[in-house]
Amino acid sequence: MTDKALGMLGLACRAGKVVSGEFSVESAVRKHKAKLVIVAGDASENTRSSFTDLCAYYKVPVCIYATREALGAFTGKGFRASAAVLDDNFANTIKKLVEEEIQKNLEG
Repeated sequence: MTDKALGMLGLACRAGKVVSGEFSVESAVRKHKAKLVIVAGDASENTRSSFTDLCAYYKVPVCIYATREALGAFTGKGFRASAAVLDDNFANTIKKLVEEEIQKNLEG
């Protein structure tokens, strides 16, 4: 089974529209460049809380999704706890796909 949301994240990364890693993501949010932040579900509670609070302050949507290993694999890096999408179209598509995947998992 393939994960369409992570596949789209990989495509956005190859297009140069994604930054990953704590400092790069935080910088993108603070500079109002981030359109969507994805935080790994297995990231530490402190990391999830920090990004959730930061994104709420700067009004950037945040998704808790996937694992650090999956985020790293689809962004072409090592383990990554966070990634920021810098393009509106990619961000909207990924957010929609994440919501569909979560809904599908809840249903069954």
